[in-house]
Amino acid sequence: MSDVIVIEPDKGWKLISIRESVRYRDLLYFLTIRSIKAKYAQSVLGVGWAILQPLTQTLIFTVVFGNLAALSSDGVPYILFSFVAMVPWNYFSNILTESSTSLIQNKNLISKVYFPRLILPLSSVFSKLLDFAIGFVVMLGFFIYYQFAPGIEVLVFPLLLIILVMTSLGTGMILSSLAVQYRDVQYAMSFLVRVLMYGAPVVYSIEIIPKEYLYVYALNPMVGVIEGMRSAFLGTKEMPWPLISISAIVALILFLFGAFYFQKMERKFADLT
Repeated sequence: MSDVIVIEPDKGWKLISIRESVRYRDLLYFLTIRSIKAKYAQSVLGVGWAILQPLTQTLIFTVVFGNLAALSSDGVPYILFSFVAMVPWNYFSNILTESSTSLIQNKNLISKVYFPRLILPLSSVFSKLLDFAIGFVVMLGFFIYYQFAPGIEVLVFPLLLIILVMTSLGTGMILSSLAVQYRDVQYAMSFLVRVLMYGAPVVYSIEIIPKEYLYVYALNPMVGVIEGMRSAFLGTKEMPWPLISISAIVALILFLFGAFYFQKMERKFADLT
C-alpha cells in the first residue's frame, strides 16, 4: 500500500520553504520561459522592445529634463546619466507590474495544481533579467561611444544587483498577495510606478535633496542602487556607502516581510482568485 501525502496550508507567520521551491525548479524554468515567449514571441521587434523602451524613455528625459529644464547630470552627458538609472529602474518597475498580476493571471493553475505559489512572482524576477541584461549591454555601448571607462568601483555591482533583486522580489511578493484580495492594487500599478520613479533619483541628481533629509530619502532602497550604479560606472562621485547600507537594510526588511506575508496569505490564494 502506497503512502498518502496530505498537503495542508500553514497557519500563522512562517518563512517560505526554500527547499520546496528548489524541488519545483523545473516549473520555475517553464514559467520563466513562458513569460519571455508571451512577451516577445508574436512581436515584430521581439527582444528589440527591451532596447527601445528604456532608450525612448531616456531620450525623452534628456530633451525634457536635460535640455529644457537643464537639470544637473553630475558633469556627464545627461543621456548617459539617465540611462544608467533607467536600467535598474526598468527592472524594478517591470517586476512590480508583472508580479502584481501573476497570481490572478494564473488562477486556473493555482486552483487545480499544488506547487509553491512563490514560483509565480519568482518567475517574473527571472524573466525580467533578460531585459535587464539587454539594457546593460546597451549601457556599455553608451560607455564606448562617450569613452567612459569604469574604475575599480565597478566591483560593487554584484552587491547592488543583490539589493535590487531583494527589493524587487520582496515588493513583488507583497503586491501579488495584496492584489489577490484587493483588485485595486493591479489597477493602481501604472500610477504607483510613475510616483515611485519620481521618488527615486532617476531623472534628477541626488544633489537637489537637502542634506538633512538625505538619509530619510534613502529609505527608498532604489536610491542606494541608482546612486551606487552611477558611482560604480560613471565615477563622478565617491561610492555612497551610507546610502547603499540603508538601502541594503530596507531591502532585507522588505524581502523578509514579503516572504512572511506571502506565506501567510498563500493558503487563501485558491479561494480568493
